Amino acid sequence: MTADAVRVPVSLGERSYDIVIGDGLLADAGSLFRAVLPKARAAIVTDVNLANRHLPALEKAFLAAGVEASAIVIPPGESSKSFEVFELVVDQMIGGRYERGDAVVALGGGVVGDLSGFVAGVVRRGMRFVQIPTSLLAQVDSSVGGKTGINVRHGKNLVGVFHQPDLVIADTGVLDTLSEREFRAGYAEVAKYGLIDDPDFFAFLEANWREVFAGGPARGHAIAVSCRSKAAIVARDERETGDRALLNLGHTFGHALEAATGYSSARLVHGEAIAIGMVLAHDFSVRMNLMGPEDAVRVRRHFETVGLPTRLDQVPGGLPDADGLMTLIAQDKKVARGALTFILSRGVGRSFIARDVPPEAVRHFLAGELGAA
Repeated sequence: MTADAVRVPVSLGERSYDIVIGDGLLADAGSLFRAVLPKARAAIVTDVNLANRHLPALEKAFLAAGVEASAIVIPPGESSKSFEVFELVVDQMIGGRYERGDAVVALGGGVVGDLSGFVAGVVRRGMRFVQIPTSLLAQVDSSVGGKTGINVRHGKNLVGVFHQPDLVIADTGVLDTLSEREFRAGYAEVAKYGLIDDPDFFAFLEANWREVFAGGPARGHAIAVSCRSKAAIVARDERETGDRALLNLGHTFGHALEAATGYSSARLVHGEAIAIGMVLAHDFSVRMNLMGPEDAVRVRRHFETVGLPTRLDQVPGGLPDADGLMTLIAQDKKVARGALTFILSRGVGRSFIARDVPPEAVRHFLAGELGAA
């Protein structure tokens, strides 16, 4: 393992695990895997694109460490978070005679990780699970915390389980293979940690975002801070009954936008939807007299500066009207007994959970935003 690698513990009692962060860690994945799971076989789930890009290096690392491994390759994109692909992977897992003590290894971004974690959580009533996230978004968000699932026509991530990984290996070097759009989209989730409760980190990003994009120490620092922030929240609230909901800043609006675009990555990828969602959350907080407009302007300006979308009229192909968006918001997992829960803000780094948000206030706000678009 590289000397500058960082370990971030996720403290969950007997389900505790480490996030290992560093450049070049894919080459050490076999020894890292074997140290945690000394006798397990590995079923590597990845997509077609990543199979060409990173699978050979992972297979070489596993072979060198004496880890018996085989690969299950799925189509790329959000459409793979479906019952159809889930069934395909489950069939290959059981057909391959993988046992409960063996591990599902997710090599990919959030789609691969969410699907693989769901498979690991239910096959043989729970297998071991290792995340090797290859996107920025997955390294700082979806690979950590045990939330897994697939999408259905009613909305995103509505079918799934909590299933913690045994290990997360975040190789910061693989991010150099991402497109600019993919990296930018993941950056939205990095900025989220500053906006939740760390204004100093948001200020760091405002000053150093170019270096984060370019790589090097600033990138590693941003990923480590993000992982520590998420690990602390997950340790306090593993199953999202309290503080963990803060991680959904921007997601209630964002998930509705993703559903409205049919989860089409050509139109809108997750991080782009969340960027718009976080801007909307801060603007709505201003509308509700919770914060002054200057901080909302600051949030919008930063996302605009890094090249992320911030307005509804930047979603290609158009959107439903306010009533249509409200129907999609009503399917959100944070809705409880019909009452709307949003993550709102009192200023940069001062987010909070707002329960019983009046639906009519949200609808009126969205109508205004669509009218302005």
